[in-house]
Amino acid sequence: MTPPRRLAALLMLLALTMGGLVAPQTATAAPRTLTNLAHLDFLLDEVRPVAVTGHDTYRLENQPVLLMPWTYADARDNGQFARVGGGTLDPATGHYGQGAFNADDIARAAVVYLRHWRQTGSADSRTKAYELLRSVAYLQTRTGVNRGRTVLWIQSDGTLNPSAEPVELPDPSDSGPSYWQARSLWAFGEGYAAFRRSDPAFAAFLQRRIQLSVGALDRDVLSSYKKFDVADGRRVPAWLIVDGADATSEAVLGLAAYVRVAPGDNRARRALARFAEGIADLASGTRQQWPYKAILPWTQSRSLWHAWASQTGAALARAAATLDRRTLAQPAVAEALSFDPTLLTGDGADNGWLPTPVETVQIAYGVDSRVQSLLAVADTTRTPVAGTLAALHASWFFGANRAGEAMYSPSTGVTFDGLEADGRINRNSGAESTIHGLLTMLALDAHPRLRSLARSLHGAPVRDGLRTVEAEDATATTGSVQTPESAWTGESSWSGGSYLRLATGQQATIEVDTGRRTVVEPVTWLPEHGTARTRWVEGDRPIGRLRHRVGEQGITAVPGALLPQRLRGAVSGKAPVTVTATRGAVDIDALLLRPTLSIATFPGDRAVTLLFSVRGKQTYRVDRAAGAYTYDAHGRLVGVRTVSTGTTVRVPANGVVVLIAR
Repeated sequence: MTPPRRLAALLMLLALTMGGLVAPQTATAAPRTLTNLAHLDFLLDEVRPVAVTGHDTYRLENQPVLLMPWTYADARDNGQFARVGGGTLDPATGHYGQGAFNADDIARAAVVYLRHWRQTGSADSRTKAYELLRSVAYLQTRTGVNRGRTVLWIQSDGTLNPSAEPVELPDPSDSGPSYWQARSLWAFGEGYAAFRRSDPAFAAFLQRRIQLSVGALDRDVLSSYKKFDVADGRRVPAWLIVDGADATSEAVLGLAAYVRVAPGDNRARRALARFAEGIADLASGTRQQWPYKAILPWTQSRSLWHAWASQTGAALARAAATLDRRTLAQPAVAEALSFDPTLLTGDGADNGWLPTPVETVQIAYGVDSRVQSLLAVADTTRTPVAGTLAALHASWFFGANRAGEAMYSPSTGVTFDGLEADGRINRNSGAESTIHGLLTMLALDAHPRLRSLARSLHGAPVRDGLRTVEAEDATATTGSVQTPESAWTGESSWSGGSYLRLATGQQATIEVDTGRRTVVEPVTWLPEHGTARTRWVEGDRPIGRLRHRVGEQGITAVPGALLPQRLRGAVSGKAPVTVTATRGAVDIDALLLRPTLSIATFPGDRAVTLLFSVRGKQTYRVDRAAGAYTYDAHGRLVGVRTVSTGTTVRVPANGVVVLIAR
C-alpha cells in the first residue's frame, strides 16, 4: 500500500488459518542474475470473483478464476511466512477490514511479470502477467457514474470491498481518481506494449481499458488543464491525480509505454503530455536551497517530500522520450544531479522530509523509486552519472544501509518490509516490498555494470552530508520552547515535536559544529503575509537576515508554512550560530546543515566514495588508491584517472566525483 500500513495486529492462528503458510525458503548458491520471483510467486493466490454489476474482465465466462497477490506476508520464527490481508480479520466471514488483495499490488505485480517476461522470455511470467492484468481489469468499474475508476480492495472469496475500514479516500474507492487508478493505468499501458504483437485480441482489450481510464481522468482532473491553484503563495497545477505528482507519475509510466507503440491515440497522447507538464511544474528549490531541485509530490504542501512513489523523474524522462519533448526531462535531470547526491550523502531515501528528515524509516518502494528515476534519466538523457547514483541507491538492498544488513535475498526473492530509524529491520515481506525489490533487481539485471557495482557494496555507509540540529537544543536562549499537541501542522511536521519561539529582541545560540564550511538553512514557521524578521551571525560575522512570510494560503490545510530558507553566507562550521528576532515573534524548528563538500563512503568489496559539491569548487584528499570519475554540474563525465593515497582531487562546482577503490 502507500506506504505499507498495518493498522491492526493479527492473531497468529487466524493468519495461518485464513492466509496460508509458505514453505521454507531454501537458500541456494548465489544466482548469476539478481531477480528471483519465488517469493512473489508464493504471494499469488486464485480468486473466483462474485458477480457484481459493472465489473468483468477478459474472457471471464471461460476463465472464471483470477490471480492476485496477498497484501502482506508476516515472518515466522521458522523462516516461513504467513500470507495475510489488510485490516482486522473477521473469523466468521474470513473478511478483512480492508481486504485480502488490492489493486495497487495487483497492478504493480503485473508490471514485474511483464518486465521479467520481456527481459528474459519467460513463458511463466508471460502467463502470470496475463492473469494479473485480467485481475486489474476486473477491479476497474466499467459502467455507471464511476466508470473508468478502480475499486481498491477485494476479499479472498471474491467479494469486492469498495469501502474499507479504516476509511481510505476516496470512499467508496472508485468514487474518484486515486493512486490505484493511476497504478492500474501503469499496468495496462505496459501490458498493451507487451502483448500487442503476441496476443492482439488481449491487447485490444487492454487498449479499451486504457481508454476507459483516460476518459475518467479527462472528466475528473484533465478538465482543469491549465488551471492553477495557489499553495502558500506558489502557483501549482490543478490537473494532477489526487493533487499529486506522485500518483500522476505512475499513470504517466503506463501512458508513456502505451503511446510509444500507439502514437495514433491522440487522447492518450494528450493526457500524457498534460500530466507530464503538471509534474514538471512541481520541481522546486535550487541547488543550494531546499528541496534542492526535487520534484515535490503534492500540490497541497510546499513542505513535504517522500521517497515512496517518487518516480516523478522516471515519468518525466519516459514522457520526454515518448513525446520527443526534451524540455520535459529537464526537471528530472536537475533532480538527479542535485537532490539525489544530497540524499546519498545524507541518510538515503527516507520515507518523509517534512521539511526536515522527520520520517526516517526506509522502505523498498522509496529506494526503488529513486533507482527507477535515475536509470530513466541515465537511459534517456545521456546523463551517465545518474546511472552510478542509481547503483549507490540500489546498494541499500545488499547491506549498504544503516543496519549494515541485506534487505533483499537473491536466493529467495524476499525483500524485507522496512528499515527503522534505529536500524531495526522489519522482516515481514509483503507484496509492495517484494514488488519494488524485484523492480530494482530487474533494472540492475538490465544494466550489468551497475548491478556489479551495487552488489559489491555492503555495510553501513559513512555519511557527512545534510543533517538536522534542533532549535530547541540551543545552548543559550532568552526564548521559550513550545510543544504543540501534535507535531503535524496539517501539511508538514515539527521536527522533534517542539520548536523554539523568539519574541522581538530575544535570541538563541545554536551549535553547528560540522568542522567544515557549511550551508545553513533555518527551518521556521512562515506566516501568511508575515512581517517578522531575524538576524543571523556566526561569532561576530553576519551571515544573513531573513523575512518570515509566505503568500496566500490557497488550497493548503493551514495558513502559513514550515519551510527552510538559506542564509546568504556559508559558515565555518567551527563556531556557534546566533539568531536574534529583530521584528515580531519567530518560531524556529531546526537548522538544516549541508557541508559545502558533502561526502559518503560505501564500504564493500571495492569501497566507493561519493563527493558532492554543494557550493563552489571543492578539493578532497584521497585516503586510498582509487579510480576517480569526475562529473560536472551537468552530469557529464569530464575526467577519469587513477589517484594514489594522498592525492588531491578537485570537485567541480555543483559537480560530483566518484572514487572507486582499487
